[in-house]
Amino acid sequence: MGIFDGIKKLLAQTAKPAEQKEAKMTEKKAMTTEEVNEYMKKQCGFVPRMFQIINTVTPEPGRTFADFYASIFADGALSRKIKELMFMAGGVAYCSPRCIIHVVPAINAGATNGEIFEAASVGMILAGFVPGGPGIPYAFEYALKCLDIEGKYRKGEKWEYLPQPKFDRGIY
Repeated sequence: MGIFDGIKKLLAQTAKPAEQKEAKMTEKKAMTTEEVNEYMKKQCGFVPRMFQIINTVTPEPGRTFADFYASIFADGALSRKIKELMFMAGGVAYCSPRCIIHVVPAINAGATNGEIFEAASVGMILAGFVPGGPGIPYAFEYALKCLDIEGKYRKGEKWEYLPQPKFDRGIY
């Protein structure tokens, strides 16, 4: 057997597991709405409001988003807890209710009350330095909302990060 025959044989052997993995990936079982919501809770720590709706129509985007989220927020050079606190602080800085929800996965990743307070404080001060940003007084309210969510979540009480949309374009 020549060297090229040996290389071909080696490549053929290593290609089989990759092909098998690809075949397994395409064989994903379709998930129900309940299954994908549970999967998202496991991967993300919560089910984003938009996916609470999307998952009722087609669960695949929810599963795909959850996998993407988990790959970004996995422990690496920074822990998941730190990444979640960073995201929450950014939500405070930009007055984004959809971002401050990251207080919940931060808690699930081990964030203490003091860590949440400090991260929210950093976000609040950042709001005063973001060009065109909302400013500290407005971000202060979002910092308080993070603490409110944190307290209620730890007690097992109902909490909300944003009122339900009315879809009325301001018509009363």
